[in-house]
Amino acid sequence: MKKKDILNRLYAGGMLSHLDIHFAGFMTRLAGGVHPELALAAALVSSFTREGHICLDLSTVAGKRLLEEEDGNNVLVCPGLKVWRNKLIESPVVGSPGQYKPLILDNKSRLYLFRYWDYQERLADLIRRRVSEKREDMAVPRLRERMDKRFPGDGTGQVDWQKVAAFTALAQMFCVISGGPGTGKTTTIAKIIVLLLEEASPRELRVALAAPTGKGAARLQESITIAKKKLDLSDPIKDAIPGEASTIHRLLGPISDSPYFRYNAQNRLPVDAVVVDEASMVDLALMSKLIQALPLPARLILLGDKDQLASVEAGAVLGDICDTGNVHDFSKSFCRRLRKATGYSVQTHPNGEDAPGIQDCIVQLRKSYRFGSDSGIGAVSQAVNAGDGGLALSLLKGGDCSDIEWKESPMPNTLARAMKDTVIEGFGDYLRAASGPEIYQEFDRFRILCALRKGPYGVAAVNSLVEQILKEERLIELDGKWYKGRPVLITSNDYNLSLFNGDVGIALPAPEVNNELRVFFPAAHGAPRKLHPLRLPEHETVYAMTVHKSQGSEFDKVLLLLPDRDSPVLTRELIYTGITRAKEGVNIWGVEGVFRTAVSRRTERTSGLRDSLWES
Repeated sequence: MKKKDILNRLYAGGMLSHLDIHFAGFMTRLAGGVHPELALAAALVSSFTREGHICLDLSTVAGKRLLEEEDGNNVLVCPGLKVWRNKLIESPVVGSPGQYKPLILDNKSRLYLFRYWDYQERLADLIRRRVSEKREDMAVPRLRERMDKRFPGDGTGQVDWQKVAAFTALAQMFCVISGGPGTGKTTTIAKIIVLLLEEASPRELRVALAAPTGKGAARLQESITIAKKKLDLSDPIKDAIPGEASTIHRLLGPISDSPYFRYNAQNRLPVDAVVVDEASMVDLALMSKLIQALPLPARLILLGDKDQLASVEAGAVLGDICDTGNVHDFSKSFCRRLRKATGYSVQTHPNGEDAPGIQDCIVQLRKSYRFGSDSGIGAVSQAVNAGDGGLALSLLKGGDCSDIEWKESPMPNTLARAMKDTVIEGFGDYLRAASGPEIYQEFDRFRILCALRKGPYGVAAVNSLVEQILKEERLIELDGKWYKGRPVLITSNDYNLSLFNGDVGIALPAPEVNNELRVFFPAAHGAPRKLHPLRLPEHETVYAMTVHKSQGSEFDKVLLLLPDRDSPVLTRELIYTGITRAKEGVNIWGVEGVFRTAVSRRTERTSGLRDSLWES
């Protein structure tokens, strides 16, 4: 079969886009002549990267059927792995790791676009360098005294994993602190910053705080500010704690109309340490650019929940770094150092060998201060995280958990009627609120989270239903696109306006312009910022939002609305993330079979980063 026929059939079958076909054509033209094996591989690697993978693992598709006619004829089968590899190796556009070619094929049959291979290898190399840097110069007796002051313990003798995280962050130049909602990640990082500043004193220590979204940065900044007020600190240390957090993009200094940043491998950031919150949302390209911009002696600390959804863009960086799904204990040498600094004895590497490595840089916070032993949210989220859909459903339907409930999804034609009371209760107080600061607090009390963007259970349709319900109840005047109380979510960054993906604003009358509508955005300090609706970057109504977009947010109550049929986007990470956005209560509307299937399915993104960090 001709190359063009193959790609056109895959396009017609929904497996490829026009972009994938054009890329395949470009590669074959560069290679010269007709190369159907190259064209297919190029089209597939382009498609896979659009779906969030870093590379195409040829071994997973080699010899497999991609398409066949309804009558079983005209079957399209990928080449065998050995033949396919040989054909690609012979191509002038395919190189081995370390070569400068458009496509890179490694010895495990993973095919990369060059830029993604380059992002991955630079990130892995710079992490490994920091992992190998050992802080042997620490004054342990003095450190133990300072750590005991910040983490006094609860008197039970149990291991305080926040204290373990603090020691890890001080002992290592690279550290990941992972934990679910309410485990105290930002409280811990505030104390870590204090310990770092005290250790460096009287020398200045330049610490930068960052998050992938504007809302995440604002929440990190607020958490650090609150913690700073609670801690017993000297004035010099208090003044040295950074008072502002920024998006990673703003930290790196974006260059207008360009994918490049002002700070990079040639022009390093003027910092001694960088803390990144919500690290699970950071894609491969951005994480790689960030670490390349750090001076080699600078410390990098990542905070996040490794079990949450991965980034929307390519990669599952935090999951790969933490080797999610596998359990690793600290090495013997690290445990000896930890015992001297904290008095804690923790489990060593399971094979009994002294094998220091990246496992000594990762700490999982295990105690939730938000969800107690009687919390349904905590119990169900743990069951989901363990892949036990049966247990999760029995907890949901058992009636013993007052903070989490299950309801069979209504049919699309009855969804509006079923949602009516929930919508009025969830958004009524917010729409009746005055236009002061309380309106933002009221709005964040409730949110509808959807798994999909399109379809009857998707964000667009649900937002439209909510608006109709609120109009019928005379809570909004829906005469056009803009009305008093309309909440909007910014979906693209605008550095000129200092608006970022994830920021939420509310349309309200502005007295100074004859009560014309302006969109008000909460500010970290002072009065909210207000902008004319026509000035906003890309945005959408946000009574309902996707679970992906909700990452980094917290609401009092959540309605998690699942579709009535299975979809590849339904995974245990999506369900877990949706449930744990709520602090007080969750209603899950779904179909049992769809829910069980989703909980059994992990998000899988093909990448070589995990191997580079854990097998090297």
